[in-house]
Amino acid sequence: MVQKTPLILITNDDGMFAPGLKALVHAVKDLGRIVVVSPDSPQSGQGHAITLTDPIRINPVDPFHGIEAYECSGTPVDCVKMAKHVILKEDTIDLCVSGINHGANHSINILYSGTMSAAMEAALEGIHSIGFSYLDYSYEADFTVAKKVAKHLSEFLLKKPANPIHPILLNVNIPISADNTLKGIKVCRQANARWVEEFQQGEDPRGGKYYWLHGQLENRDAGSGTDIQALQEGYVSVVPSQYDLTDYKAFDKIMGLADVQ
Repeated sequence: MVQKTPLILITNDDGMFAPGLKALVHAVKDLGRIVVVSPDSPQSGQGHAITLTDPIRINPVDPFHGIEAYECSGTPVDCVKMAKHVILKEDTIDLCVSGINHGANHSINILYSGTMSAAMEAALEGIHSIGFSYLDYSYEADFTVAKKVAKHLSEFLLKKPANPIHPILLNVNIPISADNTLKGIKVCRQANARWVEEFQQGEDPRGGKYYWLHGQLENRDAGSGTDIQALQEGYVSVVPSQYDLTDYKAFDKIMGLADVQ
């Protein structure tokens, strides 16, 4: 029996020419057939946004010397939708990897992250998926360790049988390593953290007011086993994630809600 060559979809939220995307392509390019679909401009913080009021355009490009790649005018989620339903509609995608994002996507950041939303969209389509983030914001970041992690976890998921009903979705954050060594990987839960936000007010040359969002992440989770704790200790954090937002613990708290007279 001839074994099928795995088909790996690669996407991100930073655009086709982001260093993290190049690092991810290099990390997994030997694991199967690679197809890259990336936004044609940076889309950080877009979350699970989709394009509804404008046409979506896709254009083939060749930044990776022969690897099939397309720029998409939409959001990261649009990129996955276009890959699944247009570019690769006759194929079966075995794995989607998104990133490598510059900066953390741990804890509450998963809700805002275009990187993780792209991976989550693939999971919605029944595809095993991973979102990778590296805690170095520098454009000149060294992705040596991040590439090792990306290849290892991609190989791991490619060995898992496809499960269209409950695919595996991983949120992976990688700490900075000064000597390019990997301390280890920890499977974690998502920390209970929140952004403490402020809007800095300014004034444009015509006297109109504008506001610039900034803030600090506040970790409200003193428990153990969180992604933030793992990263602080120098470990790669891996959080198994899902798109089911049901709060099952709240069922008992709202008993009687449906008792309408």
